[in-house]
Amino acid sequence: MKIGVIGIADGWSSQKLADAVAEATGYRLLIDLEHVRLDLPSGKAWYGDVDLSSLDALLIKKIGSTYSPQLLDRLEMLRLLETRGMPIFSRPSKILGVLNRISCTITLQSGNIPMPLTSVTEDIDLAAAAVEKYEEAVFKPLFSTKAKGMCVIRKGESCHGEVSLFRRDNALMYIQKKIDLGEQDLGIVFLGGEYLSTYARCRQEGAWNTTTASGGRYHAFDPEPEIIELAHRAQALFGLDFTCVDVALTPQGPIVFEVSAFGGFRGLLEARSIDAAKEYTAYVINTLRK
Repeated sequence: MKIGVIGIADGWSSQKLADAVAEATGYRLLIDLEHVRLDLPSGKAWYGDVDLSSLDALLIKKIGSTYSPQLLDRLEMLRLLETRGMPIFSRPSKILGVLNRISCTITLQSGNIPMPLTSVTEDIDLAAAAVEKYEEAVFKPLFSTKAKGMCVIRKGESCHGEVSLFRRDNALMYIQKKIDLGEQDLGIVFLGGEYLSTYARCRQEGAWNTTTASGGRYHAFDPEPEIIELAHRAQALFGLDFTCVDVALTPQGPIVFEVSAFGGFRGLLEARSIDAAKEYTAYVINTLRK
């Protein structure tokens, strides 16, 4: 069985997944989409001398080193293989619906999933008005991970200027009321639509977010059944094969921030000693054999 892994050469999770696939199948191919040529008439996609359409399946771990609209174009390349019958985990057509932050949010809102109060606008004055209403807001790029490019803006004299600065690099501004996370939020992980495990991201003192990029640390956490059910409903809206739902526990109840396009391996390994790469590989092989 020949299964290729879409990832990046210097990515820890990409390498780990490629290693797990190689251990299970004896075949290892880590594919950087930057170096793939798609031939539309034939439906073949070449990576070096390998025709990806000849493989038994593809696993998508990363489609780029940074989040940007360019990743949507790369997904479209893979979507052609999907339409020609190539088994791809998760399907590019499904990832397209979650990669862009506003698309993900609208799907969650339409599914009646509780989220922080959110506004979207291109207008600087209207964005500043949203901050006044929220008192404190997090401004988020539409394409980002680990809080990269995000900033907290508070109401007051400097608000308009800070909004204008954010607007320079973000034509459409995604504005979310800042939530008191306490000391942690949760990553609730699903494989094949079924609950796998949960880890907590505990924030470093002085940081406004819990990401590891800001010094956050992973710890084990066992949520109540109703929290798992909420996360299950959220991820079910997207149909991803492997994903992580970001959940915060607030005095008003649990809320969902987002559903991850690719899920996180490191949190499961460090907090729960679960090798997600091996679990994911086994799931894919079992699915292909059905």
